[in-house]
Amino acid sequence: MKIRNEKGITLVALAVTIIVLLILASIGFNYGRDTIKKAQLEELRTNMLLIEAKAKEYVEEANFKMGISPDDAKKTEVRQEVYVDTAKLQPATNISAPSGIPVSDCYVVTQETMDLWGLDDMELEDGENYLIKFDDTNATVEIYNTLGYNGKYSLTDIDNLEV
Repeated sequence: MKIRNEKGITLVALAVTIIVLLILASIGFNYGRDTIKKAQLEELRTNMLLIEAKAKEYVEEANFKMGISPDDAKKTEVRQEVYVDTAKLQPATNISAPSGIPVSDCYVVTQETMDLWGLDDMELEDGENYLIKFDDTNATVEIYNTLGYNGKYSLTDIDNLEV
């Protein structure tokens, strides 16, 4: 009788190998997902910062043209001239936005606006809008995104997020 000495992998070794591979795959998957989320957040934040920088130029121009203690008629005239005619912004009417965004006080950034501002690499998703709320009195702006990130829609809120 001949003794056969076959060499091969046992079922236990195969099972352990598969389990180790599954663990490594799940770690890689979770790391990749977190990395993608961070990249999406940074892209949104960067886009909002670029829009904020351009918008601040226009709020400064509007303040300069309004002068000291402008009346309501002068404010309306200057806002139309600077924000709509020069910056190519549109009042944010007929925009569906989450309830946290004060749409009635905002201007929407259109594709024409982004092209004029040199931000033509920015692509809007379906249903996505960037909105700007100007505060002429304090010469500040707040930027909103209608899609947001984890329930946060303003640049201020997104800046305070920790991922």
